[in-house]
Amino acid sequence: MKSKSAPTGRLRRAFAMARVGARAGASWAADRGADAAANRTAEVLGNLRGIAAKVGQTASYVDGFIPPGQREVYRATLKKLQDATTTTEPDEIEKTLKEELGDNALDLFSAFSLTPVASASIGQVHRATLRDGTQVAVKVQHRGIEKAVESDLKNISMLEGFVNLAGPRGLKAGPLFDEILLRFRQELDYENEARNQTAFRELHQDEPGIQIPKVFTKYSTRRVLTSEWVDGFSLDEAASKPEALRVQFAELMWRFVFRGNLVGGAFNADPHPGNYIFHDDGKVTFLDFGCVQPISEKIRRAAVRAHQAAIAGNREEFSTAVAQMLGTQGGEFGDAAVAYSRKCFTPVLSPRFNLSHQYAAGLFEDMREMKKSMSTKDGSFVAPPPQLALMNRLQFGFYSVLAKLDVEVDYRSVEEGFLGEAAELREGLLSYLAT
Repeated sequence: MKSKSAPTGRLRRAFAMARVGARAGASWAADRGADAAANRTAEVLGNLRGIAAKVGQTASYVDGFIPPGQREVYRATLKKLQDATTTTEPDEIEKTLKEELGDNALDLFSAFSLTPVASASIGQVHRATLRDGTQVAVKVQHRGIEKAVESDLKNISMLEGFVNLAGPRGLKAGPLFDEILLRFRQELDYENEARNQTAFRELHQDEPGIQIPKVFTKYSTRRVLTSEWVDGFSLDEAASKPEALRVQFAELMWRFVFRGNLVGGAFNADPHPGNYIFHDDGKVTFLDFGCVQPISEKIRRAAVRAHQAAIAGNREEFSTAVAQMLGTQGGEFGDAAVAYSRKCFTPVLSPRFNLSHQYAAGLFEDMREMKKSMSTKDGSFVAPPPQLALMNRLQFGFYSVLAKLDVEVDYRSVEEGFLGEAAELREGLLSYLAT
């Protein structure tokens, strides 16, 4: 999208979002006018950037987010937000570089293209070359994005989609919502992202096939992040590759996510399709570690037991482990939470499973149904632990991304390769990450 400054005022951003929501809602309800509404939605969200753009990106790839009758139109149009939001002018980017790296910022590189190769909700990526010839990707924050994000975070309705998937509206003022605010604010701190990226790189350093770019801390600050340049192809291209290669991709992606959860004790809560780069040798490069959620030891160990029980087919132990993980106490809601969790574990309940778009969308619908048990007469509802506030963002997004590969995989065997390691640990390997 063309260069343009994002509006930062709270009321202006709230009004723009309200108009987009009303127009989209009207087209969904009437089941017509989707083309115009979708195009306008993509344009407005792209210009707003920040949390607004993230909402559009989520809608573009998460199965079940948009009503079936208009899904294809909206997804095709909003996909523009996966590839690029509105860019920032070159002189503004140069200004940020000088503020962060010094007046001679561009002289630190033998080459630096001020034309971005990609633009996302928080920043945009430029290709550059260090003085020693190393090819790097330099992510630079959009000017004014911090103020824009803060405006979005104060517009509670902007985050209703994330909160409502976790619990009733009353949770907005509680610890769960506070956790969501914290994680989104952390995405503005590239120094924090650099630490996360380095930690995940160390966690998976001995994992063949999993690649995470090296961070160059000398050229990284709160608003600038410099890491290794990686060439490869996109998820859309990966989806057209031979079946054997797609199986390798899916296995590595599953291993990256769940080894991170169960061995590392943390998860990367942004499964955006653009955060994966695929390679012809079957390897996968993982990008963007701005939104990382550490998991407590109690939850990690309960999750390990739940995965072990699922693979072993032990329903009683699975129910106990899920209840410990979610903090439920039985009753209608506790039973519903266990039943829903079992559906989420379907990929490891059988030797081979094709994680399809239909299955991913079904989970989204099941979550909506489960919400009905959150207001039960028996008072059994228990708010999820704050550390799991963004788990649904990972669950729905990651499963929707995997569904693009359309391949049957033995996810059970993938997990068996690291569950023993996870069970033996006294604490997660990423437990030192800041909370």
